Amino acid sequence: QVQLVESGGGLVRPGGSLRLSCAASGNIFSIYNMGWYRRAPGKERELVARLTSGGSTNYADSVKGRFTITKNNAKNTLYLQMNSLKPEDTAVYYCNAVRGTADIWGQGTQVTVSS
Repeated sequence: QVQLVESGGGLVRPGGSLRLSCAASGNIFSIYNMGWYRRAPGKERELVARLTSGGSTNYADSVKGRFTITKNNAKNTLYLQMNSLKPEDTAVYYCNAVRGTADIWGQGTQVTVSS
């Protein structure tokens, strides 16, 4: 069973940057579609960025131009580089891996953007 562990969250001021990491328990990126989601207080979970097994990416409109999803196959790690952070980016961020009926989630990491 694939396991995902996020890290890198924290408190940052508006305009700042953070890089989230998602360590996978195996070499899965070539066969799983990966994604970063977030859930803000009182809101539904939403897709932030997706990286398919074929290497295609897509982003939520709210983060385009500010966030970048990448991977390091040698380290089995998925990243989300977040720049120009805004208070509305405050949320718990989750890593996700999907392949067929397999839908795997990490435990989440808190990102708080506040002055």
